Amino acid sequence: MTKNDNDPDTGNLLQPKYDSNGLITAVVTDDSSGELLMLAHMNAEALQRTQESGVAHFYSRSRQCLWQKGETSGYILSVTEMRIDCDQDALWIKAVPAGPACHTGERSCFYRKIVDGKLEPVE
Repeated sequence: MTKNDNDPDTGNLLQPKYDSNGLITAVVTDDSSGELLMLAHMNAEALQRTQESGVAHFYSRSRQCLWQKGETSGYILSVTEMRIDCDQDALWIKAVPAGPACHTGERSCFYRKIVDGKLEPVE
C-alpha cells in the first residue's frame, strides 16, 4: 500500500478534524504513571498554544473561552508528548502535572467509580 503524506488517516500532516463547534476532544494522562487525569476540549488556538508553550491549553465549553490549565491554581500540565488518533478527531496528551488535575482538588477528574448505580471513591 502506497502512503500519501496528505491522507489524514495515514499521512504525516497534522490535520485535526474539529467538530461543528470547532473543538476536538483531548484526553490527558500522567506521563510517568499512565493514570488518566482529565478529559477536555481544544480549539485550534488551544492546540497551537499548547504546541508552542509546552503547557496544556484548552477551550472551556461552559465559559466559552480559552484557558491554560493551572492559570489560577498553578497546577499546570507540562506536556511531554501529544498524539492524535488515526482519523485525527481526538488527542492524547501525556503530561507532568504540577499538582491535582481536577478542579475539586483530586489528582484525577476520574476519582469516582460507579458501583451499583452509585459513586464510590477510587482507592
